[in-house]
Amino acid sequence: MPWRNTKDAYKIWVSEIMLQQTQVKTVLERYYFPFLQQFPTLQALAHASLDEVLKMWEGLGYYSRARNLHKAAQMCRTSLPKTAQELELLAGIGKSTAHAIASFAYGEALPILDANVKRILYRYCAITNAKSNELWEKSYQLFDSQNAYDFNQAMMDLGAMVCTSKNPKCFECPFAKECQGKAEPYRYPTPKPKKAKPIKTPYIVVYQHGEKFALFQSQKQLLGGLWGFKQSDTKPSKSKKIGEITHHYSHFRLKCNVLLSSDAIEHKQWFSLEEIEALALSGVDRKVLALLVV
Repeated sequence: MPWRNTKDAYKIWVSEIMLQQTQVKTVLERYYFPFLQQFPTLQALAHASLDEVLKMWEGLGYYSRARNLHKAAQMCRTSLPKTAQELELLAGIGKSTAHAIASFAYGEALPILDANVKRILYRYCAITNAKSNELWEKSYQLFDSQNAYDFNQAMMDLGAMVCTSKNPKCFECPFAKECQGKAEPYRYPTPKPKKAKPIKTPYIVVYQHGEKFALFQSQKQLLGGLWGFKQSDTKPSKSKKIGEITHHYSHFRLKCNVLLSSDAIEHKQWFSLEEIEALALSGVDRKVLALLVV
């Protein structure tokens, strides 16, 4: 892993944020290196526009991570703080991420508590439910402060390769003798009941005037800062269907008819297809764009 072969706090920070909610393979193959090539330093990220940052994050999802990276870079300007306590004051950096950066970049002897480590603690201690402060207490009890870097990396690897959420390899685990939950690992923590994803069915309306199309910049938390076509619960009077798209989010699913409309609307932001390609779009709007360039 390239972020393990550096003490550069900026590069470690970028990797930690990208790896939240995202598989290592995806980050490594498609996003980490291009992002650092575009923004090689904290100063470069701080001086970039949010549009530029979101464009490099396009497709990675959970876009609040990109917005917070940009905001935190602007808060620092020149260099990241050198203690976990100070790092935690920055946008988008929680306690575990602050501990990870401080441990891996600066050698601060602190445990981490990412999703993999939490799962190990739940099973090792046979805990069905626990509050965050209780898990932190357990993490400090196990923590080897004399070998903080190696311990934290080993715990992450153990969770990623041995104490996995599915098909854990309990008999390969170095904690096997002491683990209280190895007989029934799936009990810890208590599985969350699966809920059927609600389906949302708005129209996606592509307004066209000549060779240009209307785009709107989202102000919503989910996709804030990204550009996209209009979503509407009503069908414009002058429109024709050009396709259907389905898109899955973590908590709901979109199933939309895509309509091309020549209705006159008061709007200032019109773009050619070539200009749209250069903008940061959501996955949904990339699918809509594909219908237009066929």
